[in-house]
Amino acid sequence: MSPTPIRIIGIDPGLRNLGWGIVESVGSRLMFVACGSVHSDAKAPLAERLRQLHYGLAQVISMHAPLEAAVEATFVNRDPQGALKLGQARGVAMVVPALAGVSVSEYAANVIKKTVVGAGHAEKQQVATMVKLLLPKSDARTPDAADALAVVSSNRNADEAIANPQTHSGASLPPGSGGFDRSRRQRDSNSLLSASESGRKVGGG
Repeated sequence: MSPTPIRIIGIDPGLRNLGWGIVESVGSRLMFVACGSVHSDAKAPLAERLRQLHYGLAQVISMHAPLEAAVEATFVNRDPQGALKLGQARGVAMVVPALAGVSVSEYAANVIKKTVVGAGHAEKQQVATMVKLLLPKSDARTPDAADALAVVSSNRNADEAIANPQTHSGASLPPGSGGFDRSRRQRDSNSLLSASESGRKVGGG
């Protein structure tokens, strides 16, 4: 009996550009569906920009009907005003799928990079390269879309590592990108979130 496909959306929050990526998980394989970015007008008032993000993301979810959502939990504390605006965009990224009845999970930026690339401080280009290896048919045209696919790839990598640590989407993963078990991911994520609350910069996005 064939496994039931699970459609998942990954979201990379941002006030100017909010990246999204859709994949289907079938057993231990990932299948690329679509990706892109929702943009807001930088000249518009904040409330209007958030409305634009809300509307655009809601359209994506309505069109692709994911069952799960993975959102990057990003914290940048050097610029309080920027951090506040990013936090509001992140709120949109979380509440839109929740309003659609989609299960939402958060993943710290360093955990995503460590799961996908094998290094918690990997550069964006390294992440994009690994995403292309994991999802050969993906066509991310912006860094935000590639980051969103990394979020959702991290989600499925972590969930399936125990059952099948070496194979993902037909590709053999390099050391460090597979076998990242769920309990360790949760401990790392909790540690990073706690560090951010104490005022130390954790990650960017």
